[in-house]
Amino acid sequence: MIEQPYRVPFEDAESEFVEKRSRFISHLWLVETEEEAQEHIRAMKKHYHDARHNCWCYIIRDTGIVRYSDDGEPQGTAGQPMLNVFEREGVYNVCCVVTRYFGGILLGAGGLTRAYTRGAKDALIASGVATMGLWAKVKVPCPYALYERVKLDIEAAKGIIDDTEYGADVSICVSLPAANREGLQERLTELSAGGITVELLSEEYRPGPREEV
Repeated sequence: MIEQPYRVPFEDAESEFVEKRSRFISHLWLVETEEEAQEHIRAMKKHYHDARHNCWCYIIRDTGIVRYSDDGEPQGTAGQPMLNVFEREGVYNVCCVVTRYFGGILLGAGGLTRAYTRGAKDALIASGVATMGLWAKVKVPCPYALYERVKLDIEAAKGIIDDTEYGADVSICVSLPAANREGLQERLTELSAGGITVELLSEEYRPGPREEV
């Protein structure tokens, strides 16, 4: 069965803002297991042990595990709003902790919900996302005369050039979405009158390039 593409955080990230003298510090990670998520949460609670709240959430795709905590904030004002950010964006394998240093001014339920939503969203924007899907690693040999044209065709197929070797001909190692491999071959066949054959080296599920949120 072919697995459907899905989105994950592109990289670990953090962000911070102040709302009515309360300081909100967000951290976000790409995680594969619940154990990883819990480890990050414990580390943040230890690091920010003097903070009033360390609210968190995580979603693990393979196991379907979804967890969140308001960590002492009024029920429904922190963990669930944070989780909603990732569910709306279709992002999985994510763990987020938003730490709050209380500034002495009550924000109210609506203010808290907006603040924790912003904390999670700001961290996700800082991270960016990547689409997980089946990618092919291929080798594309080509004569020097066609090199620049071949690079344009690779770019059009959403390919990423990993390495280039220069010998009698140019040999380009490329990663691209597996679904685009046949289309690239067709373009290169037309370009080279059948002289270029795309060699498949391997296929694997992996994140694609960074996308803005």
